[in-house]
Amino acid sequence: MNYSVIRYILFRVLEFAALFMTLPLLVGLIYGESSAFYFLYVMAGCLAVSLVGRRFKPKNQVFYAREGFVTVSLSWILLSLVGALPFYLSGEFPTYTDALFETISGLTTTGATVLTDVEGLSRCIQFWRCFTHWIGGMGVLVLILAVLPLSGSYNMHLMRAESPGPSVGKLVPKIKNTAMILYGIYLAITLIEITALMFAGLNLYEASTLTFSTVGTGGFGLLNTSIGSYSMTVQTIFIIFMLLCGINFQVFYLLLIKRPKEAFGSEELRYYLGIVLAASLLIAVNVRGFFASGWEAFHHSMFQVASVITTTGFATLDYNVWPEFSRTILFLLTLLGACAGSTGGGFKVSRLIVLLRSVKNEIFSVIHPRSIKKLHMDGHIVEDGVIKSIQVYTMIYVMILLGSFVLISLNEFDFVTNITAVATTFNNVGPGFNMVGPAGNYAAFSVFSKLVLMFDMLAGRLELLPMMVLLSPRTWRR
Repeated sequence: MNYSVIRYILFRVLEFAALFMTLPLLVGLIYGESSAFYFLYVMAGCLAVSLVGRRFKPKNQVFYAREGFVTVSLSWILLSLVGALPFYLSGEFPTYTDALFETISGLTTTGATVLTDVEGLSRCIQFWRCFTHWIGGMGVLVLILAVLPLSGSYNMHLMRAESPGPSVGKLVPKIKNTAMILYGIYLAITLIEITALMFAGLNLYEASTLTFSTVGTGGFGLLNTSIGSYSMTVQTIFIIFMLLCGINFQVFYLLLIKRPKEAFGSEELRYYLGIVLAASLLIAVNVRGFFASGWEAFHHSMFQVASVITTTGFATLDYNVWPEFSRTILFLLTLLGACAGSTGGGFKVSRLIVLLRSVKNEIFSVIHPRSIKKLHMDGHIVEDGVIKSIQVYTMIYVMILLGSFVLISLNEFDFVTNITAVATTFNNVGPGFNMVGPAGNYAAFSVFSKLVLMFDMLAGRLELLPMMVLLSPRTWRR
């Protein structure tokens, strides 16, 4: 284990944490809020520690998958611990546990909250709360690789540990350039949405904060009603950008280099859009009696489907009161999630496709035992290693989901509250049903339950293995 390079990267993470906090600091100073100075104090502390750490630059920068997984896990934990300090020091969160829960929820783009009155927060705290979605959406280490890459090809282990999906590849030969392209696309989508929302009538502060929550597929809002108080035009903009950010960013890259046939030829993209349309239509028909017109029913159905499948967690209304059929569809979409390589969480559409085709091939091999049938996706053979990794991921996914559910049940809340609380935090969605529905929150959960849910949020965002490797005793053996 190369501890020196892990320490070095963690010190750089502190520098970036200080950099990130300059924006909420400026917001607080502009609005004359005293909470802004807590960002300044934390920034000073981060820079002081990182400057000391910078003196010990590692001579050996070689590291492998084990170091990559550990570095990513510790980086997210460190950024969460530091990012929670302004929340707690400002006094706007009663306990450090609640502040940490909110920060992890923000960075993992989950959107689960312990707050009962979002509108009571100061503007700089609200800004930081939403900005954590944007920071975590593309990934902390991906940004560091784009600006300060390590030498050699070893940094691929960092990107592979942090990026969502069953397999991670480079868009271009160099990791640095791949990271820069990803963040370039991410930033472009962010600026376009901010502009669109301002044209729709929102001011710069509202447009920026809500865009951070949208493109990061997080879901923190500025109002207690989430998105319900905004016009249908604004809500439609959110639908468009939520769906866009649930798409593999490689699709946008292929469009940029003028290869639309490959971009739109993605099977995962077609399944993703097909599921969104089918689910929206089914729910619209089921909830038609709740609305004045069929179009209004479809609009709200499409919004909730887009919000849940992309794991954003915005809401235009309390869908907790919808019929059981619609609630069931939304719960299944909570488990499914968006596309691999997007800012969305969940199991991922591509994994579902591979698993279904694996089952189909297994049935085929039983009927025709002498035949050999390879699994294909997008016209390419899916390697056995990828299939195996998806099967292992599925097993770990189920084990953590069930284990967390058992632990959460100690709260003695109802079944639906417990199972959806675990499912929505683990899949980085945020709101569930009953007590944790769109009109509810996670404030009533015990400290122990919040710790379990925090682990679920981190494990879900980091695709399970980094957190599992971190907790394995074998990891720390030389």
